[in-house]
Amino acid sequence: MIHREHYIQPIRAFYESDLIKIITGIRRCGKSVILEQIMQEIGRKTDNIIYLNFEDRRISANIADEDALLSYVESHRKAGKCYLFFDEVQILDGWQNVCKTLRLYDYSLFITGSNSKLLSGEFTKELSGRYVAFRVRPFVYKEITTYAKELGKEISVTDYLVWGGFPKRFEFDSPEAQRRYLNDLDDTIIINDLMHRYHIRKENLFKNLVNYVLRSNSRIFSAKSIHDYIRKEHESCSVNTIMKYLGYLEEAYIIESVRQYSPKAKKILRFYTKIYNADAAFNSLRCPDNHFDLTHNLENIVYLELLYMNYDIWVYNNAGKEIDFLARSGNKSYFIQVAYSVADDKAYTREFEAFKNIDNLSQKILITNDEIDYSTSAVRHICLKDFLLMHDLDEWR
Repeated sequence: MIHREHYIQPIRAFYESDLIKIITGIRRCGKSVILEQIMQEIGRKTDNIIYLNFEDRRISANIADEDALLSYVESHRKAGKCYLFFDEVQILDGWQNVCKTLRLYDYSLFITGSNSKLLSGEFTKELSGRYVAFRVRPFVYKEITTYAKELGKEISVTDYLVWGGFPKRFEFDSPEAQRRYLNDLDDTIIINDLMHRYHIRKENLFKNLVNYVLRSNSRIFSAKSIHDYIRKEHESCSVNTIMKYLGYLEEAYIIESVRQYSPKAKKILRFYTKIYNADAAFNSLRCPDNHFDLTHNLENIVYLELLYMNYDIWVYNNAGKEIDFLARSGNKSYFIQVAYSVADDKAYTREFEAFKNIDNLSQKILITNDEIDYSTSAVRHICLKDFLLMHDLDEWR
């Protein structure tokens, strides 16, 4: 597995801190591997390390409660600072109390949280002011190409647009095996993690909503608009139920919502959001007959890549015309339109007119899959395959 320095570097500053280091993210995005890589780094200077994986039955069967965990740690630590690595510790009842207790002594504690066991609301409430959290996501394309080289493979941009970046899938050689793995992962995350965790009784309603939202990524939504669709096409439900279910998906890192920014009101519009999937595969798995939605997956991929580049992102309402992204870093702003192609005259006009009346103090960028350079004096065109290898938006100026 590749070394994911992008995620490890910000955690490294807290290796010696008594703050609890919590590594979060959707299931199977690589949290445990990052934990192992951090442990290897610390292991170069000390062997005073304890690692416990609570998904291992040999561990969970012998450490059944918080007292047993505290006793185990105290009996296995050595003199001096001890580094604790707990993988999926949330399986253990009372884990919050253990973490709060251990941080008071000479320990440095690292834990991972899967989407089903450690959600943002839970540790925010239980460990407020006592932790630092780090979000991990599936591979972006730069990481995919590095890992593919390690495996002796080549992964195309189109493959990424369709099947996304969950790391484990690249270990399988056939498309059938990859799809089976992703289907099983989808079932685990949606059915086992969410439906069982929240004891969802309206199974058909929940599944219908999930399928609708995940195959409609990169679109503007409101809870009411989703409610109206579900009620018309499937069954009755309340707006509150829709909002609750969307909250489950977001807490589990399956979807992410981006607010609209209105320059006229100079504020974030809270009623309408754009929803993006954590991985393009969630859309493609729901496409019949391999008729994949490359247009919306492309925008979804650009969103995930911009997050990886550490930009703050909004959807921009330009006098009623939507600009896909307003990305900011420091004092720099970038207005970004995304399209699969602008070779067609109507598409060209639509995408370029979205920038109308945007001042030249901010960069205006168009990202498409076209090989031809459509840059103008005011708008910089970036081919998708070039964008995916960039480290920031100024790299190809």
